[in-house]
Amino acid sequence: MRAPEFWAEDGLLSRLLSPLAFLYALGGALRNRFTTPQKSSIPVICIGNLVAGGAGKTPVALDVISRLRSRGLCVHALTRGYGGTEKGPTKVALGRHSAADVGDEALLLAEKATTWVSADRPSGAKAAAADGADIIVMDDGFQNPSLEKDLSLVVIDSGFGLGNGRVMPAGPLREPAKRGLARADAVILLGNENAALQQKLTEEFDRPLLQAGLAPKASAENRAKQAVFAFAGIGRPEKFYATLRDLSLEVLETRDFPDHHPYTDSEIDELLERAAALNAIAITTEKDTVRLSPQYRSRIATLPIEISWQNSSDVDVLIGPFVKGSSVSG
Repeated sequence: MRAPEFWAEDGLLSRLLSPLAFLYALGGALRNRFTTPQKSSIPVICIGNLVAGGAGKTPVALDVISRLRSRGLCVHALTRGYGGTEKGPTKVALGRHSAADVGDEALLLAEKATTWVSADRPSGAKAAAADGADIIVMDDGFQNPSLEKDLSLVVIDSGFGLGNGRVMPAGPLREPAKRGLARADAVILLGNENAALQQKLTEEFDRPLLQAGLAPKASAENRAKQAVFAFAGIGRPEKFYATLRDLSLEVLETRDFPDHHPYTDSEIDELLERAAALNAIAITTEKDTVRLSPQYRSRIATLPIEISWQNSSDVDVLIGPFVKGSSVSG
């Protein structure tokens, strides 16, 4: 889906949709009230967000996975597999599963750790534990009450914030912000574009607030001054384009697609033709690249990114109890 523009402002349409938003929020509250979360035999760390669309959850999940693995833990990732047909529990096999099977996020996670796709989160957690996992990092699922979380980290994109502050369909929120924040153990604010939001969270949120950003990986190819034709099917494509410009690339033209868009070969052919007409390099995100047919991936540049923490030790403090409690800590 593509986020409606009116989600960013509290206008007339948002107010007209407020009765439906009330019903949506009520449905979520009742689901939480009458669902008894199942406890996994191993710890579950959930990386979630409050809004529909991208907020930077997957890069945060990948960073947490790396930190836990570096401390000797056998980490498995768990995700719903949005955009894929597999309901699971399915262990992701790189080279055999495609984004059409398991979704783009699952493929990115599988490059770092054993990854399970499961629409039923408790079943996925059970499969991971049976397969030898010490701990689970769950990408998304914060609003899903079926599986008990031992640590919940909520990611907020500073640039978009909480939109107009209303619940879907009147706004982008999956649940009322106050309710969601009350369940979070910490908030990770990506970017510093919204000083007002940062101040509000600092004053009203009585748990850790971590500051971070998304930065190109050190291994990323230096393309400064090159002309590029950029396209993206992510939550906030403009953030990707801004990163390219920050790297001093000449962004001649951009093309937006809905989040998780399943590219067809004909679409990619058209994009490559447009890039050639502009005498530019076609470039996209890692998340988009895994949704391309393999024969096109070498023809389109990718900008790999990673989390850049303002204070990296803050993350270590949050995950510390799970490392200390493991028989393989070190």
